[in-house]
Amino acid sequence: MSKTKNKILNTARVLFNSSGYSNVTIRMIAQELGMSSGNLNYHFKKREDILEALYFEMVSAFDARVEQLGEREINFMNIQSDILTSMERMVEYRFIWTDLYHILQLNNKIKIHFEKVYHDRSKGYVYLFETLKQRDYLKSFASKKEQELLIENMLGFSNTWIYNSILYNNEMNKNYMKKQSESLLLMLYPYLTEKGKTEFKKVVSIF
Repeated sequence: MSKTKNKILNTARVLFNSSGYSNVTIRMIAQELGMSSGNLNYHFKKREDILEALYFEMVSAFDARVEQLGEREINFMNIQSDILTSMERMVEYRFIWTDLYHILQLNNKIKIHFEKVYHDRSKGYVYLFETLKQRDYLKSFASKKEQELLIENMLGFSNTWIYNSILYNNEMNKNYMKKQSESLLLMLYPYLTEKGKTEFKKVVSIF
């Protein structure tokens, strides 16, 4: 990608984050860059093209992590580290998560990818749970439905924590994100074995 395209994307991301995707025009992005709208349109024909490029720029790191499943030891410290890395990435592109429903309705390519990733993330949780069971950290679920509901709750939290944070004017600094990562991890706690709880308490500061 050219330096100019990168500058456009970085500038658009900052403006979208501060003002919201719907409130930022191509002209505003061009003015911020000190270029004409026509020059910007040479690189991105419409605002939605910038949105699409930023979305796939954001998820490239998530897609890579899914592909690398199984290559890294699964323990609570690594799980929390991965969650924090994902949250930091999400904050860099927070405009997507604060207006997710509108964006998914607006761009079909993004919607198709998001739905696929949702299923991939579900499979990732199944893999995580099976590995934790093998290490005697996690109990067996009473039913498949119980496991599915836990996965849905964890995915739901992951998708909406930024929206809720902005709604209640919470500052998204490192300490706050750490607390959010612990809130997500705590959903696992009732399902842990005694051995799992012992290991869990070594990582989660709330204990």
